[in-house]
This record gives sequence, structure tokens and C-alpha cells, in this order.
Amino acid sequence: MTYGEVCKKGETVLAEAGIEEAQLNARLLLEYVCGTSRSDLLAHGDREVAKEEQRLYERLIAKRRDKIPLQQLTGSQGFMGLEFSVNEHVLIPRQDTEILVEEVLKNLHDGMRILDMCTGSGCILISLLHYSNDCTGVGADISGEALQVAEENKRRLLGTSADARLQELPDCTFVRSDLFENIEGRFDIIVSNPPYISAGEIETLMPEVRDHEPRLALDGGGDGLFFYRRIIAESGGYLPGGGMLFFEIGYNQAEAVVVLMEEAGFLEITTVKDYAGLDRVVYGTKGFAP
Repeated sequence: MTYGEVCKKGETVLAEAGIEEAQLNARLLLEYVCGTSRSDLLAHGDREVAKEEQRLYERLIAKRRDKIPLQQLTGSQGFMGLEFSVNEHVLIPRQDTEILVEEVLKNLHDGMRILDMCTGSGCILISLLHYSNDCTGVGADISGEALQVAEENKRRLLGTSADARLQELPDCTFVRSDLFENIEGRFDIIVSNPPYISAGEIETLMPEVRDHEPRLALDGGGDGLFFYRRIIAESGGYLPGGGMLFFEIGYNQAEAVVVLMEEAGFLEITTVKDYAGLDRVVYGTKGFAP
């Protein structure tokens, strides 16, 4: 079969299974299998696909038909202009989380120390270190499997530099920890995209998320605020006066998280909307002790 025929067949299978963006998914999986690009399909759609490639493609299409996320099949996801390795042990980085990273970057200065709580793939911390100068960071997660993915991303994205002028690479450490359990020292910035889906809502999520992304990274307890309460309550011992705490939040959680931060003494609390106009980030500054 030709490149174009194989791609069209994959699209049909996915469309019949109700997969959103079936055409895009079919094309991206074929590009992944064949090591080609979109221009190859447009310019060379009549070229023959090797039997081995076709068989692998059909297996991946079957898995995507069964709602396994595309990114888990290809093993990667773009985020902040970088390509992160992902698997079933980490939450797939999402565009909304780029809003969180961008807000931190606006307040990040040379030489700052960052704590990324519930780090998962490490996409937040690694992006912050990649786009800053002389900053250091710790990423914490309770999942050992997730930390293996974060370490892989660290080696690949921070382990080498094409710029010979960069004499030192960012100091980036990943720690297995139940929130602050194994965290030491103080940080200028704490950032977190914690689990924030309420327990009752999880069953209503898309199958790709509900059945194939780690429940640990989704379940925020009965009201979705369990981790916000703990992180806000415990962060005081790890932030100096003037230190900042940043959260990604669910679309309906801004008011509750703002109240929690106010009650803990945070000042200048700000809410930021995402590209859809929904509340997405809340951050504030720890006050100085009198």
C-alpha cells in the first residue's frame, strides 16, 4: 500500500471509533513509524510503505482506537518549545500549563532556587531552567516511575548544550518525596501543578485521561483541593519572606485557592486566565515576618 493509502485507512479506523482529530492522529502516527514529515505525505503520497512499517502502524492505530493517548504511543510531547519524553506514568504536558511556566518566568531572576512540587515528567522545572540563567531547582514527586521519566528528560534536555559559552549546566535534582517530606532548604519560588480533579469528577473525564493517565496525578481528593491545602500550609517553612508560590488550578478553583493563600498570609495574590479565558494560575508572595 502507498503512504497515502495507509494513512487514509488509519484515519478511517480512528474516525469510526470516534477519535477526535482522526486525520491528524493517523498522520502523526504514520510519520512516527516511517520517520517522515507532513510534506512527505503531500509530495510522496504514492510511495510504498514497507510491510514491517505497515504492520507496526496498524498496531498503533489499534491502540489509539482503544483510546490510548497519542503521546504515549509516540513517547513524546512538545511543551514550551521542547520535546519531552512521556509514558503512562506521567501526566502528559498540556498547553494550559505553559501559562504557569510563563508566569513564573516573568518573576524569575538569575540565580534563584526553584522547587517544582508534583513534578511528574519534569516539564515545568526543566523548562524554567532551560529558559533562565544560573538558576537551580529541585523537582519532587511521590512516584518513582515518574521520576525516572523526569531524569530521562533532564539528561536529554539539560545534559548537553550547543552553546560553548555555557560553561555550567543548570543544577537540577529530582527527589522522591511525599510533598515536603524529603525536601531540604529554602527556595525563592515554589511552583506546582498538583492533582486537582475532584474524586467524583474523575469518572467523567475523557477515556484517554481517565483510563490511561496516572490517577496519582489527577485525584485531588473529595473537593479537588487536598494538595493545595497541604502545599500552602507547609510551604511557609521553605519560602523566605518575599518568596513566591505559583499554582496551576482547575477552571473553578481560583476563589478557593485565593482564600487558602490569604489565610496563610500570602500577599499580592494574582489570578491569571488561560487562552480560553478560564482561570488557570494563582500565585502570591509570602509576607515578611514582623
